[in-house]
Amino acid sequence: MKKILVVDDEPSIVTLLTFNLEKEGYQVASATDGLDGLQLALSESFDFIILDVMLPSLDGIEIMKRLRQEKVETPILILTAKDDPIDRILGLEIGADDYLAKPFSPREVIARMKAIFRRMEPRRQEETLLTDISNLLTVGEIQANLTTYQVEIAGEPIVLTPKEFELLIYFMRRKNHVIDRDTLLNQIWNFDFDGQTRIVDVHISHLREKIEPNPKKPQYLLTIRGFGYKFQEPTNG
Repeated sequence: MKKILVVDDEPSIVTLLTFNLEKEGYQVASATDGLDGLQLALSESFDFIILDVMLPSLDGIEIMKRLRQEKVETPILILTAKDDPIDRILGLEIGADDYLAKPFSPREVIARMKAIFRRMEPRRQEETLLTDISNLLTVGEIQANLTTYQVEIAGEPIVLTPKEFELLIYFMRRKNHVIDRDTLLNQIWNFDFDGQTRIVDVHISHLREKIEPNPKKPQYLLTIRGFGYKFQEPTNG
């Protein structure tokens, strides 16, 4: 049974989400205060977090920032004000996997959550359609398992967020191709915030911190100035 954390200061929303999630067979914990939500997320293991941005004591953006700093890579869906794209952009930059604007339908929340689970859990039928001989992608010392969603570098496992994993796989499958930021924004995040390709740059920076021996001098994930990014086999010397 998957365990979901709901953090929202509106009791009616917490009750509504809890009812619908439990009806779907999930175990639910909740908090209506930011600090309480952060403490729960740090002290217990959750499969998914639904996080409001506007919270007392500590806002959702700060909670997410602290969780990612503490290497908590649990998928996060943020709930934002209807007309405030800034919260969405900040949330996605920090490491949210998706967002919904209020008001929303519980069905849509669950559908978004299941879509993220499908990307992260084994997809046996889909993987048989891959052209790869096996479910392993290898570039240099990086090996990604498309069935277990595990990534190793020189045999040592690393932990990626769902979006970081998706971004890495996208690059590995297009080794030596230069990919522009708009394409990445559309293909990985499935939307287009005009002029908001900084989301891409921030995630590239996070990914480099985890896969590059020296993130300031990347060997795998190169910036091609004026064009975008290229993923390559590292060169010796």
